[in-house]
Amino acid sequence: MVEIIGRGAEAILIKDGETLIKKRIPKGYRIKGLDELLRKKRTKAEASIILKVQRLGIKVPNILSRDETSINMEFIEGKLLRDYLEKFDDETLKNISYMIGKDIAKLHKAGIIHGDLTTSNMLLKNNEIYFIDFGLSNHSIKIEDKAVDLHLLKEALISKHNKIWEDFFKNIINAYMRESKEGDIILKRLEIIEKRGRYVNH
Repeated sequence: MVEIIGRGAEAILIKDGETLIKKRIPKGYRIKGLDELLRKKRTKAEASIILKVQRLGIKVPNILSRDETSINMEFIEGKLLRDYLEKFDDETLKNISYMIGKDIAKLHKAGIIHGDLTTSNMLLKNNEIYFIDFGLSNHSIKIEDKAVDLHLLKEALISKHNKIWEDFFKNIINAYMRESKEGDIILKRLEIIEKRGRYVNH
C-alpha cells in the first residue's frame, strides 16, 4: 500500500511497501526555473551525503535509486527515538548515547554537518542507531558549525526529553570526545554559543 507518512517544508515522505520515497515538492512562491534548480541541487547533495555517511560505517537507509527531485531508499522498520527514549532502561540509554556521540564525531571528522540532529531523525533497530533525514546537511570543517550541530541536539533533548536529557547528553559528549581529536576546541565553542544564546535571551 502506498501512503504519505510525512510532510515537511521541503519534501513529502511516501511509503511504498519496503521503500521510502523522499520527494521534494515544488514551491509556488519561487520562480519556476529557480525552484526546479534548487530541488535538483538539494536532492543530489542529500543523496551524495547519505552515500558518504554510509561509507564511514554509520547506519543510514540504503539508497535504492534516485531521480532529479526524489530519492528512493530502504524503509527502516525501527523505533523512532523521539517516541521511545524515556521508555528505555539506564543501560540501554547509556549504550544509545554512546553510539550517537561516536557517530556524530565520525560525521564531523569527515566534514559532514547533519544540520538537524534530533531524536526525530534517529532510529533504533537491532541495537544499532540509524541516522535519517539529511535534507539540511552540508559539508563544513568549521569548528563553529560542528559546535552548532551539538548545540541543536542539546536544545532538542532539553525540549523533548526534559527528564533524562542531562545524563544522556553528557554521555553523548563523553563518547564524542573519545572519538574526536578536535573535541576540546569544539566543546569550548559550544560553551561560547550557549553563553551567546543566554545573552540574546536576556
